[in-house]
Amino acid sequence: MKKPNSNGIYKRYIKRLLDFVLSLVAIIALCWLFLILAILVRTKLGSPVLFKQKRPGMNEKVFMMYKFRTMTDERGEDGELLPDDIRLTKFGKFLRSTSLDELPELFNIIKGDMSLVGPRPLLVQYLPLYNQHQKRRHEVRPGLSGLAQVSGRNAISWESKFNLDIEYADSVSLIKDIRIIFLTIKKVFIREGINSETAATMEFFEGSKVGDQREGN
Repeated sequence: MKKPNSNGIYKRYIKRLLDFVLSLVAIIALCWLFLILAILVRTKLGSPVLFKQKRPGMNEKVFMMYKFRTMTDERGEDGELLPDDIRLTKFGKFLRSTSLDELPELFNIIKGDMSLVGPRPLLVQYLPLYNQHQKRRHEVRPGLSGLAQVSGRNAISWESKFNLDIEYADSVSLIKDIRIIFLTIKKVFIREGINSETAATMEFFEGSKVGDQREGN
């Protein structure tokens, strides 16, 4: 019987343990920041303080993801929500650019829904749109940050993002996770790649282009 290599042991056992311990320490150490942000969000953006949305995790298992809300609930005369760029306030943009809105996801990590490092959890409605190659991003737990985020975040194409997600899934290691965490901290400080070139956040994924279903795309 073939013995798992060190990366395999890390992926199977150590990674989850580190996720739990580090997230718990972060929550305890940052409880004061959670309280301040909750008060500011309630004051500036209203209630509820948390944005909750179902997202697919490992093996496409759906879970409820938590974030601090960054948009208002402003609606037009037809009752429909206004576009993101209108509802995304200056304070909301600050939360996103500093990634402070992501802090509640530490509780998702504690629960085992997410990891500190992995492909970002996307919308449930994207699941039927993935080709077989893109589906492989769900072979690992989604992450608070990931290889795609430190390689461009919302400023790179969907195809590039998915390829990076799968590259990570194929090569999970302690060294790579440490590198991604440090690069994430750097990206947060310089506030790089928050938005795409054509939208306030990131355009909706509409599926791969016709005829572009090759394994590498």
